Amino acid sequence: MKERFETFQPKNLMIRKYVDYYYLDIKPDNSIHTYECFPHFNNTISLYKSHIETENGEVIFDENANVLQIFTPIREKVLHVVQSGEVYRLVIVFHPLGIQQFYRDLSFTDLITDAEFFSTDELGCIFSTPDPEVLTDMMDSFLEKRFIFFENSILEKSIQYIFNYCEDFTVTALSTELGISRQHLNRNFRSHLGVSVKKFHEIVLFRKTVNQKLFENPDRSFTELAYEFNFNDQSHFNKAYKNLTENSPKSFFDQGTVLGAQDTFWHLLS
Repeated sequence: MKERFETFQPKNLMIRKYVDYYYLDIKPDNSIHTYECFPHFNNTISLYKSHIETENGEVIFDENANVLQIFTPIREKVLHVVQSGEVYRLVIVFHPLGIQQFYRDLSFTDLITDAEFFSTDELGCIFSTPDPEVLTDMMDSFLEKRFIFFENSILEKSIQYIFNYCEDFTVTALSTELGISRQHLNRNFRSHLGVSVKKFHEIVLFRKTVNQKLFENPDRSFTELAYEFNFNDQSHFNKAYKNLTENSPKSFFDQGTVLGAQDTFWHLLS
């Protein structure tokens, strides 16, 4: 099997409302692979074919191990990943509130590594083929049978509001718009998304600037980006990147690599 990183989107229209994309990550000859991924408003389930996770978070290939299933919630900081040995994994990238349509009673405070998101039989099917077409149909089907509609009007309206008014957003304006207190609003966000309203907005704004620079207008200067997205000044823009990526904007983009056909942008360290 050859090394590959490939992204592919759901075909099922209902699933596409809640799942942004899937990706396949295969490195049959890997020794040690380290990378950094950055805050995102999406969250993920990663399925490693035969791996264990150590106490320090390193993912190690073990041919006798079961499938390692990891839920990664929205994160505020850089995630440092170390993969040791052969890698074969499939990842589901959910939209905000997407995973709640298929799984309930999840904690959004930290990674979950001891849940069984898919059955042994399903996992056997998933890792029986690297064909994206087959995998897409398979994952769509597995998720569809788990679908139980989840609704939270406060969060749905809040998320839409933040995306629509990202450049001029304040928590006070949102709470006024919804007619609820800031405290109640934050409780909902922390309970179902794992972050505060303010932090969610910061991550959305950050990701909008990343997408603008990477995919829409690569020639746009950082000064222009800061102005377009209503940062106070260049210093404020730089500080936002430093807080979320541990890098200046220039260093963040210079060191990164786009993987697949979606918005996966990592720093590949080794």
